[in-house]
Amino acid sequence: MSLPQRSPAPALARQAAPGRRPAGYQPAGARLQPGAGPLGQRPMAMRPGMPHPAAARPMTERPAPRPAVAFLTVAEVAAIMRVSKMTVYRLVHGGEMAAVRVGRSFRVPEPAVREYLADARTDVA
Repeated sequence: MSLPQRSPAPALARQAAPGRRPAGYQPAGARLQPGAGPLGQRPMAMRPGMPHPAAARPMTERPAPRPAVAFLTVAEVAAIMRVSKMTVYRLVHGGEMAAVRVGRSFRVPEPAVREYLADARTDVA
């Protein structure tokens, strides 16, 4: 014996929560205009009397691009100087070499390495 097949129940419209409008709600008398978005609103660029956003800014000279500063890891600095990483950490913590802390690691600007090496040279008599 088989059970009779039921047809699916018709979908009932959901009631909106108090103080909210149901989806697709359109106020009485609202007309959609050609090219208008939902609820008869035009996009900002299409509204009359609104200047184009790019036209609002005067054309000014762009500032000169800054030279990109390359940052090196402690391991890279140690390889360049041919010393251990611990030596580089000592230089950074001692303030002899400039570095930037990023999270738990350090990054050394490339000019700081060149400056340290230029100042560290000694003349042997």
